Amino acid sequence: MQTYKDLIVWQKSIDFVLEVYKITSIFPPEEKFGLISQMRRCSVSIPSNIAEGYARKNKKENAQFVNISFGSATELETQILISKKLDFIPVSKYSLVDRLLDEVLRMLYRYRDSLYQSSS
Repeated sequence: MQTYKDLIVWQKSIDFVLEVYKITSIFPPEEKFGLISQMRRCSVSIPSNIAEGYARKNKKENAQFVNISFGSATELETQILISKKLDFIPVSKYSLVDRLLDEVLRMLYRYRDSLYQSSS
């Protein structure tokens, strides 16, 4: 592997960020400084922390940044659900973003486990 950009989990999380930006663009304008801002920051945090952890070159430190990414993803999962319950997200778009998030979460979990196992 050459860089963090070669990590499939990083690539998928970038795709996820784009979807979050798309769905939040249809939210009510009064959410600009509420859910929209929070959800976008959380989504960007996921690939950003993957990249920062990868740059550390120490597997335990890398795993800690993956933990932060995982935390951001679960925080965002809650915000997406709240947005759905508020009818800010149409069911079809919710299904797509929920599926992508689930995939990213599973990949982060496996990546974190592999880092912990190889650092032991």
